[in-house]
Amino acid sequence: MTTAQEAFATEGAGASLEEIARRAGVGSATLHRHFPSRRSLLEAVFHDRVEALCVKARERAQENAPGAALFAWLRDFNTYAAASRGLTASLLHDGRDTDLLETSDGCVVMITTAVGELLHRAQQANAVRPGIHAEDLLTLVNAISLATEHHPDEELAGRLLDIAVDGMRPHRHEGGE
Repeated sequence: MTTAQEAFATEGAGASLEEIARRAGVGSATLHRHFPSRRSLLEAVFHDRVEALCVKARERAQENAPGAALFAWLRDFNTYAAASRGLTASLLHDGRDTDLLETSDGCVVMITTAVGELLHRAQQANAVRPGIHAEDLLTLVNAISLATEHHPDEELAGRLLDIAVDGMRPHRHEGGE
């Protein structure tokens, strides 16, 4: 699975299945026996990556204060999005499999629930301003990933997320502003 993740991340959804099998040290027939179609392999890759991200959300919630947990996990998600750029962009731009995340064993539901729980806790602790929705945060990180996809500065996505995180914090009115 790791070989497929790496190939899709660098080469996009059109990565050669035969090359993936070769790199994994298995025959093409073996790969096709486990994953009868490109889509089934893509679904498995997405599902595994999203599950790992959701586990990370639970770990962040246990290890950190609510606001810190959310912001740390958003950085994790930002890293995930950057590592998935080739695949995400390929899915979005070539029009094939654009519904992949919607149908892949509830990946959208899993990730929205994970960030929603972190966000709710952070808002309850007054670490994040009200009015922000889980879907807003997912869209924001995806937009940052797409906007920085071909940018030579590898730190740009992190800086943009830091700016966004600052905007999520409750407004503290001091002075006359």
